[in-house]
Amino acid sequence: MAQTSNAQNGTIRYLNPQTVEVRKKKYCRFKKAGIKYVDYKDPEFLKKFLNEQGKILPRRITGTSLKFQRKVAQAVKRARSLALLPYVTDLLK
Repeated sequence: MAQTSNAQNGTIRYLNPQTVEVRKKKYCRFKKAGIKYVDYKDPEFLKKFLNEQGKILPRRITGTSLKFQRKVAQAVKRARSLALLPYVTDLLK
């Protein structure tokens, strides 16, 4: 029986290279930067936690910890009530 050199070496070669998804580790930017207070008077910072429609992004997307996600949500709601951020919009970013 004739075996190929790849079979003798025990390696398997594919026509197309296999793609391996490498996900970036999510982290809480507040803990990393040492931020203790989320300022509701800074709308440019709060826009990072909103999508294009003005909805608050969930933790699983932003990577924010539960403690700071609650603070962000409260700050966004306060900024909305003071008209610093819109409640609803078409293209926020």
